[in-house]
Amino acid sequence: MKLFDTHAHYTDNAFNTDRSELLERLLPAAGVAAAVTAGVDVESARASAALAEKYDYIYAAAGLHPEDCAGAGEAELEEIRRLCRHPKVVAVGEIGLDYYWAENPPKEFQQEIFRRQLALAREEGLPVIVHDREAHGDSLAIVKEFPEAAGVFHCFSGSPEMAQELIKRGWYLGFDGPITYKNAKRAPEVVAVTPLDRIVVETDAPYLSPVPNRGKRNDSRNLPYIVEKLAEWKGVTPEEMAEITYENGLRLFPKIRDCEAF
Repeated sequence: MKLFDTHAHYTDNAFNTDRSELLERLLPAAGVAAAVTAGVDVESARASAALAEKYDYIYAAAGLHPEDCAGAGEAELEEIRRLCRHPKVVAVGEIGLDYYWAENPPKEFQQEIFRRQLALAREEGLPVIVHDREAHGDSLAIVKEFPEAAGVFHCFSGSPEMAQELIKRGWYLGFDGPITYKNAKRAPEVVAVTPLDRIVVETDAPYLSPVPNRGKRNDSRNLPYIVEKLAEWKGVTPEEMAEITYENGLRLFPKIRDCEAF
């Protein structure tokens, strides 16, 4: 089984004690052929690009996360642009809107930074990785302002109707550990209306570990639990789902095929 973890955070402090061991020994042995580690601010975007330089099967994304965009201005956006021109930075992300936490930057500022990064992605010819938490209406409205932009709605939590609208516009949907939770009532409905060629799998490591490892630090070795649940819902074998989502990941991030390492 060949797997593609299209969204992780391997620069997170949770991996400080064993990052090298995990990335050097465990990912290839576990069948993970590719993983994208996403930035949430300038520092983590730089660190993600550095990890991608070190490991053939690791790729990076550079962006300003809505929780981490406070105070961002021209300098930060220009540094994200510079990083996006790195050979192994394959997307602008993680970007978007997060209305869940009261202490997050004001909604209007989040929206401004989101729009500016969508414009940046359009100018640089890259897909985007969108974070949308408790902001479905505004997230959809803003991406509609950029019809040329596309990419993936990471850890998709919107309605089946929103899913269909995004798919119609060329977007992919990312599915993570929460689809294995008992309270995942909406996820089967969303997966039912999502064509196989628009599904990608993610861990969001170190977060969102699937059952049976919920509550523990997550990493790409947990992808099979997500693949198996999706395969069950779509009526295919886990092996077929792994292959489908691997190829979908390559289409989502076309820059990967240009990398000599690939």
